[in-house]
Amino acid sequence: MATFDTSFLGDSLLGRLSFRPGAAPDKQALPAGRHNLGIASERDAVLIVPDGLQPGVPVPLLVMFHGAGGSADKVLPFVIDHAYQHGFLLLLPQSQFPTWDIVVGGNGPDLERLDKALHEVASRFSINPFHLGFAGFSDGGSYALSVGLTNGDVVSHVIVFSAGFMSVLQQNGTPRIFIAHGLEDEQLPIETSARPHIAKLKAAGYDVTSLEFRGPHHIEPPVVALAINFFLKPTAQP
Repeated sequence: MATFDTSFLGDSLLGRLSFRPGAAPDKQALPAGRHNLGIASERDAVLIVPDGLQPGVPVPLLVMFHGAGGSADKVLPFVIDHAYQHGFLLLLPQSQFPTWDIVVGGNGPDLERLDKALHEVASRFSINPFHLGFAGFSDGGSYALSVGLTNGDVVSHVIVFSAGFMSVLQQNGTPRIFIAHGLEDEQLPIETSARPHIAKLKAAGYDVTSLEFRGPHHIEPPVVALAINFFLKPTAQP
């Protein structure tokens, strides 16, 4: 992928997050269950906390972005059981507009609220930096891919379900990438989305796992299970 001189732009305009994992939590951990994080009066970010987390032990965190016109509750059913079963935190931000800011006009309020949500989660839980994933469906997949590559020095895994595009002004780090797309997707045809994206990412040196499945533009539960295994698989740590 091409890179550009972006020194004249601010980090947030480039899609860079201020959040970095590693700081010790300074607030009380939340109990198991569903919580609104309190970072917004409307369309607040949702956090799912599984049972049995040990204080001070770093825990995986998966951030899941909904599709256009969606909400946390639209994608939650596909991932919540995995969070409880495998014991990872699940964060579900919600776009302020019908879709994510990067789709509408560039990085802005959604990136700011994502940053706040990550800081809030890390203030209550120790996050495992080797299992901090961004995932999403459709426009949410495009958002996960774009922001995940831009912040690949923070994000360890990027999981993309039926995304349409990627917008990356600045590449950082080398997150592992999982891309799944339906062969019968008429909304975002695989020939103009997943396949060229995979080719560009591999040419840029990324570790990409790809999966093409028989189906249209929707989330396939068996594919989600494979993606979760990809996210939680032990990785070599420096």
